[in-house]
Amino acid sequence: MRYNGPVVKPVKLFALRHGETALARERRFSGLRDVPLTAHGRRQSEALARALAPEPLAAVYASPLARARESAELVARPHGLPVTVEPAFRDMAFGAWEGSSREELAARTPAAAEAWVTTPHLVAPPGGEPLAAVAERVAAGLAALLERHAGESVALVSHAIVARLIVLAALGLGPERLWSVDASPGGLSEIEYHDGWVTVHRMNTLAHLDGRAGGAP
Repeated sequence: MRYNGPVVKPVKLFALRHGETALARERRFSGLRDVPLTAHGRRQSEALARALAPEPLAAVYASPLARARESAELVARPHGLPVTVEPAFRDMAFGAWEGSSREELAARTPAAAEAWVTTPHLVAPPGGEPLAAVAERVAAGLAALLERHAGESVALVSHAIVARLIVLAALGLGPERLWSVDASPGGLSEIEYHDGWVTVHRMNTLAHLDGRAGGAP
């Protein structure tokens, strides 16, 4: 699709989701809770690192949250790169929903839970962020990253919502289509930005996860 951003030379972006956490395993809203990777999540991140080791990465970026930084450090290690922390790519703040499972939210506030599934772009969790605000800050952070790394390959380790929004934008879709794409723990998407064009080469690929890293812990 056409892309109207600042890229002149092509930029290859590897948009990665961090490895598994205890909250992710239980399908609970993590948001700004600073939870670490599980041992299984670390293995998933190590598998990501092996998959990207042959790539000529110029930089590795991460959300400021520990689960993303831990994963990014493993991805950066084979390249001898530092991890650049970028707040624009932090997880969506879920406010009062954080720590809850989908089932618990549905029991407590069924209308809000249903709206999150059917019209996520119209939902603002109490004390949290509207999805539109998340999309705006991610878009701004991405535009700056692409301008900074023209002609280079870059890895970005973030969260399910952020990774989805990046892929959706590359496909020409908005936040209202949030559930049209997936972002699994340890998942990898590969997007190439040209001057006026963007191509999605891989989307939430899990082939790099072997039976041990990709299956149940």
